Parts: sequence; C-alpha cells; structure tokens
Amino acid sequence: MTATVGFGGLLLPPRNLAPTMAERDLDPMPSPFVSDAPGGDEVPVVAWPFLFQHRLRRRLHGSDHYPTLVLVTVLAGLFATGITITIIAVSLETVAEDLDTRATSLTWVVTGPLLGLALAMPLFGKLGDIWGHRRLYLWGFAGFTVGTALTAVAWSGPALIAIRTLGSLPGAAIGPASMALIMSAFDENERVKAMGWWALVGAGAPVIGLVAGGPLVEAFGWRAIFVAQAPLALIALLIALVVLHETPRREREPIDVTGVVTLAVATVSALVGLTLAGARGWADPVVLGLFALAPCGLWAFVRAERRAAHPLLPLEFFGRPSFTPSLVAQFSSNFAYMGGFIITPLLVQNRFGFTVAATSLAMVCRPLSFSLSAPVAGYVATRVGERRASLLGTTLLVVSMALFAAAAWGDALALVFVGLVLSGLALGASSPSLVTVVANAVDERDLGVANAAQQMVAQIGVVAGIQVLSTIQGGSSTAGSFTAAYVVGAIFAVGAVAGALFVRSSPRAALRMVSPDAA
Repeated sequence: MTATVGFGGLLLPPRNLAPTMAERDLDPMPSPFVSDAPGGDEVPVVAWPFLFQHRLRRRLHGSDHYPTLVLVTVLAGLFATGITITIIAVSLETVAEDLDTRATSLTWVVTGPLLGLALAMPLFGKLGDIWGHRRLYLWGFAGFTVGTALTAVAWSGPALIAIRTLGSLPGAAIGPASMALIMSAFDENERVKAMGWWALVGAGAPVIGLVAGGPLVEAFGWRAIFVAQAPLALIALLIALVVLHETPRREREPIDVTGVVTLAVATVSALVGLTLAGARGWADPVVLGLFALAPCGLWAFVRAERRAAHPLLPLEFFGRPSFTPSLVAQFSSNFAYMGGFIITPLLVQNRFGFTVAATSLAMVCRPLSFSLSAPVAGYVATRVGERRASLLGTTLLVVSMALFAAAAWGDALALVFVGLVLSGLALGASSPSLVTVVANAVDERDLGVANAAQQMVAQIGVVAGIQVLSTIQGGSSTAGSFTAAYVVGAIFAVGAVAGALFVRSSPRAALRMVSPDAA
C-alpha cells in the first residue's frame, strides 16, 4: 500500500509510519496523526508541518547511536545554560556601574539562583518522573531561554536580581530532567562514561564563558553575554525538540505538597543563613534563627515523608546501597573543592603578589584538569569500578587541601599549582562515579527525584564550603588564616573519602576485576 495525498496532509499506511501504542504513551508531543477518513474509519494522516519532523525522529530513535545523540543534545543544553555562570560573577562591578547600584547588593544575582534551584529542584525532579522528563526538559529550557533574553534588558539592580532568581526556576527543571534523560538512554553499565562527558561540559563551559565573555563584556558591556547566550539556548532547545524521546513515567499520583514545603524550608533557610553569615556574622540573631529553622524543617520533612502515601523523596532510598554514602561524599567533596576554590585566589594575591589577571589565568588550572580528567575517569571506572574511582578522587582531594595548607604556611608557590591540578583531578575522578551509583540505586521511574536530591545536596555543599572557609580565612593576609581554612577543607575531604568507602561498584566492574578475560 502506498501513501496518498489527502486534504489535511499525507495519508500513510498504518504499518509504515503510524506510531505504536507504546510510542503514543511515551511521547507527549502533539500527535501528527489524525483521523479524517470518510465514514469515521481511522486512517493515519500526517499533517504537513509534522511530516519531516516525524520521519526524522523515527529514524533517529531507531539508530544504534541514539544514546550518543541524546548525550550530545543534552550536553549542548548544559553548555548553553552554564556558559555564563562564571562571567556574571566576575562582572558584578561592571553591572553595578551600569545599573547605578552597589556591587555588594548585586551578590544576590549569584546567590538568588542558588536559592531558586534549592527551592524548586526536588519538586521538578518528582514532576519529571510523573509527567515525563522530555516534556519537563523542553518546558524548562523554553523558560530558561525567555529568562536569558529578559536578563539582557534588565533596567535596575532589583529587576536583574528578580529576573535571575525567577529564571532559575526553569533551570531547576532542566538539571534533574537532563540527567534522567541521559541515564534512561544508557545501560546501567555505561552510565558512568556518559557522566564523565557530563562533568567535562559542566566544568568546561564556565571556563570557556570566562575566557570568551571577558573581552565581550569589555567591548560591548555585560548585556552582550546574555544577548549571545539566548540564541545558543534557542538552538539547543530546537535540537532537543527533534532528538529527544520521552522516558518511562510513573503512574499519575498526587504531589506531596507537605514534603515540598518542608524540604524547601529546610534547604532555603540553611542556604540563606549561610549566605547572610558571611556579611552579618555567624552570631547574628537572624542567621541563628535561620540555622535553627533548618533542622526543624528537616525534621518536619522526615515526619511528613513517613506518613505520605506518595512521598516526594521516599525515605527508603536512603537505606539502599550507595545512595546515602554517595550523597555524603558529594556534599563533603563539594564543600572542600569550592571552599578551597574561593580562597585560593586570595592566597596567590595576598601571599604571592599576583595581579587579578594573573590570578584568573592560574585558577583555570583547576576546572581545566577537572573537565579533561572526567571523561577518562568515566571509562576507567568501567574497568576498576565506581568505588575505586571514587576513593581515588576523594583521596586526591585530601592531598590537594594538604598541599594548599603547606603552601600557605611555607610560602611555597609551586605547591599551590600542584594543589590546583590535583583538586581538579579529584573531582574529575570521583564525580562521574558518585553520580552514577545514585542513579543505579533507584528504579528508572525514580531517576528524576533521585538526581534532584543529589544535585541539591551538592549545591548545599558548595554554598557551605564557600561561606565557612571564607569566614575562617576572614580576609586576612596571614599564613595562619589560610592554613586554618585549608585544614577545615581537608577534614571535610576526609569525610568524602569515608562516604566513598561505602560506595558499591556496579556488578559488571566486579566481574571484570575477578576475570580480566571476561572483558
């Protein structure tokens, strides 16, 4: 039977292009298939605007390389969203001058999105499991693209903060959904390789943004970075619209509103308390009140989840092998890594006389070694197991913190550079494995909320590390202040090693270690 042209489009033989019931159930796109045959008989008809897209998607989804296409598509989105993270932080003085405000008040341009992510990420992770991660990813990316365009036309400091904070809410949908799309496309044994490439782009995009964005800001102003980012995001969105297929979904269930609210209270109060502590002091009544509210919110969340018929984050996840140990390792390693990252520029400037430009170039060592080592670490983990890769990475982090402390105490500049490279290698070696074991610990239909949980924990570790180590260092130029901060970072890095000790490798790695010939 051949296809014939009808008034509404192209009539197709049911066995050639009509979607199966499984495809109809999984794919939330408006179906190009309609029934307009005389007499009410069902005849599949493809509307002209959808014909090319439909044929292309069916060809892509049937390809043996489809998992790689998903990975490249999602990484394009990760690059488009992450490229401005660093450049906006270092351009606050320029932004403040343009908007006629103070740079100190604009720090919320960086902090606000962190709070938005913490507030919305668990909810969006759950919604992705229920509604479909492709659908959530596309809606989130569309919202992010609009928010990026609006950022470029912000008319005042408060407007910029509001746009950036509200724009982070769609970003909270992108993170868990994109990771779940990758995890669903790859076999459990291959996910760690994909996460290596994820870490490459996640760490490399801000570096590229810093290198390319600096001259752009100097030549055209800070708005130019968002004018350039918006079309990048739009292109990534259009590619995702064509390439991505929907993931398996849970049955429709009510949203655990109590769990959402109580977890938001716990995370946001902790993050706001940490953020305000640096400016107002750790003994400030508001800061102490927020720190007291955080555990209360966490207690209420645990209580609510125990009673909920459909919990936001099932507590039984925390009893599964590797789930809790990985979260502990991710919190602790991000605490040490980012805490050290924020005070090391001060070290080379105050103790070794580096200029701002020289400091920026020196700091590139860390994210560069992170991004370059992560893909290699993903492939190595398939041979030696996620546990060994995680232990190697977290141990290197301890060594790097010790080298920073020794460099500060003994005024040894060479140790600073060795520490920068080692700390980047540490996260590059451990991150792909720690992320993968969490995904492998849950069912495929729970990937969204599991990924949201680990991203939220890592985010809290980042903010806590920055604020705690900055407070210990205290802006002093003495060797003792830097040494004390790095020692605390080393202690948390040891906590990351302790978490990695209890991580379990995937079964295929264990088999390869027993029988090398099996590979």
